[in-house]
Amino acid sequence: MRGISYLFLGTASIYVVLGMIWGIQMSASGDHMLAPAHAHLNLIGWVGMAIYGFYYHLVPTAGEKLLAKIHFGVATLGVIILTPGIALALDGTTESPAKAGSVLTLISGLIFAYTVLRNKSK
Repeated sequence: MRGISYLFLGTASIYVVLGMIWGIQMSASGDHMLAPAHAHLNLIGWVGMAIYGFYYHLVPTAGEKLLAKIHFGVATLGVIILTPGIALALDGTTESPAKAGSVLTLISGLIFAYTVLRNKSK
């Protein structure tokens, strides 16, 4: 595996390890207030990024396009901004990063949908 699929899966593997560590920390402390942020890290960071990576591995021509690199950047920024943004919203600090991360994550999903639909098998 190489290219964009490797980047997506490599990043996903980092997110899953971080999610596991965070889950263990919440369990050990008994404080589950940030569980929604933890869940988004696992779902979007681990599952979403892994699905994107597997798709680009299965459809390598899609992964060779500039849009795939843009997709990786937008998806990564979405996770990096959304996850702490949810934590900040939960503690009452601000909702702005959660909103920005949500929009980036939506754009990432739209890029993926466009890519899949554009690359249908002939």
